[in-house]
Amino acid sequence: MSDRDPAEFRPSSAMRPLPKLIFASRWLQLPLYLGLIVAQAVYVVHFLVELTHLVEAAFGSQTALQALVTSIGYKTDAPPTSLNETVIMLVVLALIDVVMISNLLIMVIVGGYETFVSRMDLDGHRDQPEWLSHVNASVLKVKLGLSIIGISSIHLLKTFINADNYTDKVLIAQTVIHIAFLLSAMAIAYTDKLMSASANHNH
Repeated sequence: MSDRDPAEFRPSSAMRPLPKLIFASRWLQLPLYLGLIVAQAVYVVHFLVELTHLVEAAFGSQTALQALVTSIGYKTDAPPTSLNETVIMLVVLALIDVVMISNLLIMVIVGGYETFVSRMDLDGHRDQPEWLSHVNASVLKVKLGLSIIGISSIHLLKTFINADNYTDKVLIAQTVIHIAFLLSAMAIAYTDKLMSASANHNH
């Protein structure tokens, strides 16, 4: 019987081009993340435009006020001639919505790249996000679920504030969808908890 280590008989990675090709295919996701960065830039431009309109409307610009009213879908029997509390609230909620979606994009771009494509080697960097140090596919799903719930909450609040412009069917549908998001996030978090407990038990 040979005393040689069985590992010596295993083909080296250099002799297995197919696994290397499959592993390298993860870089096909790179254009997707770069595309999300472009989408992030579009959201930044949209945010600045809406913020500019809000400031201009606050100083009495009717053109900016009309642009705001149109963008938020606010309708009344008598169109507002100046900023009122409802319009300001809807615009601010829209800006918060953009910020939360932007946060979601960052989470997907940074967390997804780190998890599925390549390490970013941010250890020790002063600006490294706290959540990135322990991110994995399960944690990312839970965080994305919570972010989606936050975004859905903002949309639902905007709808209720502007409820006169929506039918009861739309209000009920949005509420049901929001509850579905809540239940889905709870199910994902509970599944992740069970998997973590099972992994710790096996160790």
